[in-house]
Amino acid sequence: MKVLIERFLLHIKSQLNFSRHTVRAYAADLAEFAAYAEAEGAEFPAGFDRHLMRAYMAMLQEDRKNSRNTVIRKVSSARSFIRWLIAEGKLESDPFALLRAPKKEKRLPRFLTEGEVRKLYDYNAPGAAPAGEKKTLAPRDYALLALLYSAGLRRSEVTGLNVGDVDFYSGFARVMGKGSKERLVPVGDKALEALRGYLASRPEGRAPARPLFLNARGGRLSGHGLALIVKKLARQARFARSLNPHALRHSFATHLLDHGCDLRSVQEMLGHKNLETTQIYTHVSLERLKEVYEKAHPRSPKKGGA
Repeated sequence: MKVLIERFLLHIKSQLNFSRHTVRAYAADLAEFAAYAEAEGAEFPAGFDRHLMRAYMAMLQEDRKNSRNTVIRKVSSARSFIRWLIAEGKLESDPFALLRAPKKEKRLPRFLTEGEVRKLYDYNAPGAAPAGEKKTLAPRDYALLALLYSAGLRRSEVTGLNVGDVDFYSGFARVMGKGSKERLVPVGDKALEALRGYLASRPEGRAPARPLFLNARGGRLSGHGLALIVKKLARQARFARSLNPHALRHSFATHLLDHGCDLRSVQEMLGHKNLETTQIYTHVSLERLKEVYEKAHPRSPKKGGA
């Protein structure tokens, strides 16, 4: 089983261009699946039947450590592995075929208000850097903040950028998204200005092939490093709650829709494969519209009306 899982992971990495993060998640999920099958005494392939899959799904749902979405992800990993086994001729039929997977839990994404974004900018402008912080880091962090909100990029997309990927004349960035799919994303003038300021402040080379964002040691900034920077920026802005890079991506999409941008354009900028993924932001905007209505309308329940 271990050899088959390794072959499957190689397949999704080399043939399907899955990201390293996704491959790691599949590896962890399938290791858990294989361990469960072994504990149940299910031998491959005869023991990989509908009864085993039903019991595995029940075990996942009974484990309180698993959220509904975690259960869905782990079941999806096992389903994908099983489908690959069938395609490879290792299994004759799909033991998941007649089983109903749990429905995905719909949660509205966390986002910042426009006022919170302004506060985040004001407190973290290069001139407002805390005493003792390296001067080269404040322009970098501000440029990161500006690009995350201006372009709505994923964490991996930001850290994967090179200097030459940003066209300062046309105002676009060439981004490598999920599945190694390239797209062009517009970047606002203020973000471009922040990027120019950062590049002018750093002593390291600014050749097109060089990473756009560097860590304190001069190497490419990691996704973990980016997350720590965003948390730090939120603390410096006196935010009561923690902040992650994805919240800025959600804020980008929500604010565009609030100001009349069409859904298809937002989908293209975010790099979503399906419009359904982007439509969750319409729910966010409608929730905000309802909240504003209830606060403002004289006959709303919150105003004591009927």
